Amino acid sequence: MLLNGPERYSLSYTSTAFTVLCNKGSNKFSGLAVSKSPKLYIASVDGNPIYVGITKQKMHARLRYGWTAAGAHGYHGYAWRHSGDTAALDVWEHTDAVDRSVRDIETIEAEVVYLIRQRGQWPAFQTEIHFYPSNEEHRELARQILAHYYPS
Repeated sequence: MLLNGPERYSLSYTSTAFTVLCNKGSNKFSGLAVSKSPKLYIASVDGNPIYVGITKQKMHARLRYGWTAAGAHGYHGYAWRHSGDTAALDVWEHTDAVDRSVRDIETIEAEVVYLIRQRGQWPAFQTEIHFYPSNEEHRELARQILAHYYPS
């Protein structure tokens, strides 16, 4: 499995809107974040992950959906949009996903959330997670991802 990233973006937000700033100074997502490949993304505040998610959409589209959801089919959007006003958003891309399948990236997502829980508590705004059987490669990639927030 080949994961590229992370690319970091800064988000400023209210409960109804968000703006993004990329590390190149642009107010747009670019690079991995605009790929249609499966992606894992982590929102963090003060270096602490508050939400872990996956998507095949471009990040702007995924965030827009998370900001505008109004309860259709039980989804009310990101809970963290109602708390605070800034967050870092890190994005990893699964570049060699077969047929754009999200199964491996979802497995890594679950492993990352599990590792966060082992540190004391679930991510503050994690509302859903899908668990699949993992292998050592999934677990190792999750450890590498989490090392960006909690270096040994």
